[in-house]
Amino acid sequence: MALPDGPLTGAGVPRVGLGLAALGRPAYITAGRAGDLPSLRSVDAMEARTHEVLDAAWDAGVRYVDCARSYGLAEQFLGSWLASHPGRRQRLVVGSKWGYRYVGEFRMDAAVHEVKEHSVAMLDEQWPQTLEALGGPPDVYLVHSATVDSPALRDPAILARLAALAATGVRVGLSTSGPRQGDAVDAALAAGPFTVVQATWNLLEPSAGPALTRAHDAGWFVVIKEALANGRLGPDGDAAARARAAAHDEQTADAFAIGCALGRPFADVVLSGAVTPGQLASNLAARVPAAGAEDVAALAEPPERYWAERSARPWR
Repeated sequence: MALPDGPLTGAGVPRVGLGLAALGRPAYITAGRAGDLPSLRSVDAMEARTHEVLDAAWDAGVRYVDCARSYGLAEQFLGSWLASHPGRRQRLVVGSKWGYRYVGEFRMDAAVHEVKEHSVAMLDEQWPQTLEALGGPPDVYLVHSATVDSPALRDPAILARLAALAATGVRVGLSTSGPRQGDAVDAALAAGPFTVVQATWNLLEPSAGPALTRAHDAGWFVVIKEALANGRLGPDGDAAARARAAAHDEQTADAFAIGCALGRPFADVVLSGAVTPGQLASNLAARVPAAGAEDVAALAEPPERYWAERSARPWR
């Protein structure tokens, strides 16, 4: 399934997608993993769980799946699932990312789990690895966690390679992180050949919204990640005010948070990071809440505090 040339307007990709960041590796920074995943998180066990959640997503109509080179073996797990279901690939939009290398060796106790490198050498290394793992090219290929000072936004050699990929029909873009996400999006808008952005937007950290609106208005495809703030906005999260707002809207905390993201005019797809079919079903029950924009904005934290807290989260 190919993405439309402009922003999605209601046909094609359903608006909730599945992100594999928390399924492709044994340790990650989301809360609640001890209760959500088997205690023995072997390669086989995590692949089986990934396939189980992908099956549930497919049956529920999810048609956008997101992965990355640094998400452990997420690309391989998605590739093996696709290989076992001939005919599904052309009905999916698959996104992946380059720029981080997974170095955790599938260990819970790894001292370092991923290493960032935005270079021509990394792009040249990781693109063929993605092709092999997925069994073909992704529809969307992103610079992973680009910041305003990333070489990927200004290096002529990187931009030329990405432009060449775009000429083959792959939509190239960037994912963003950090308190200056908006600056990175604006820099990419000026750089070309980018036409897709995946950014963090949630009730605690909505600061990228104005830049995402500019990207959407320019015809970019906008994907929202971390709508649950790595579990902080989920049922067991630490955000009591958000939980009260969700209850007032008669939604679960996770559905309320995702519904708020779905209500942003710039959001084409909002990713679920579910690691169980039950979590996915709860996420997919989301609806745009009745809460007004001012009520939602009042729940936000300063971006610097949000990202400092996220950086301090343990790998579980």
